[in-house]
Amino acid sequence: MTTESGVPVDRAITPAVRLSDARLSFGSRTLWEELDLEVAPGEFVVVLGPNGSGKTSLLKVLLGQLALSRGSATIGGAPARTGNPHIGYVPQQKTIDAGVQLRGVDLVGLGVDGHRWGLGLRNRAERARRVRAAIADVGAQGYADAPLESMSGGEQQRLRVAQALVGDPRVLLCDEPLLSLDLANQQLVAELIDRRRRTSGTAVLFVTHEINPVLPLVDRVIYLVNGRFRIGTPDEVMTSAVLSELYGTDVEVLRVRGRLVVVGTGDTMDALGTAGAHCHGAEEFGPGVARNGARA
Repeated sequence: MTTESGVPVDRAITPAVRLSDARLSFGSRTLWEELDLEVAPGEFVVVLGPNGSGKTSLLKVLLGQLALSRGSATIGGAPARTGNPHIGYVPQQKTIDAGVQLRGVDLVGLGVDGHRWGLGLRNRAERARRVRAAIADVGAQGYADAPLESMSGGEQQRLRVAQALVGDPRVLLCDEPLLSLDLANQQLVAELIDRRRRTSGTAVLFVTHEINPVLPLVDRVIYLVNGRFRIGTPDEVMTSAVLSELYGTDVEVLRVRGRLVVVGTGDTMDALGTAGAHCHGAEEFGPGVARNGARA
């Protein structure tokens, strides 16, 4: 039996991601603790916070690459582990070194069997079908057979989304997938991910330094700052009162033409707490830009 979106009922009932009394420490430094979180199938959760707050480390815990100092982490009811085929991972856009002999179709194919030894010699026809279907889903048919080094950043990132989705994951972990992309490609990548979670019930945890491109898509926000955190809807978390409490200083949250601008006093900060220069007036930089010129 399936739900209206085609998700098996047992998958819809079991949390896609669960963290219980989770703590992550490195020596005497605790990134976060007492973190309880359940992410439902199809839910879009964005993870915000300044550099060093533990955003990427949270994804690494779910990928099985880091062990919690306390508590538990599960994916679909099973303990988090490396090589979990139920997880798709979209990294930030990276420069491809010249001379790398890898085509787009090869990159996507790693999403089928990259977690196994060997190159997937069995069931080649099914493998090829899945790879081509994933490429079509992200609209990359026109260049998928070209070398990665010949592609633009947006084209490469489309293929990374295809690579993450080709294994039909229950959970999609995205680590700064919009970094270095222009606004048009930011929107395109965000919409591809949003379409997947709506049609297939894939839960999304999305780490970003730029909330505005995904703000209309987000169900909940996890905001991490200096060992503290808040979890709730964007309207519940992205407020002057909540962020002022988290940062321990006065922070003002403004909405300008549907975009968020987060401004501190004295030193300024964008929506993720990046320290900046003295305030000069947000209006001169345009909507979505904090007073130090950083994207909010």
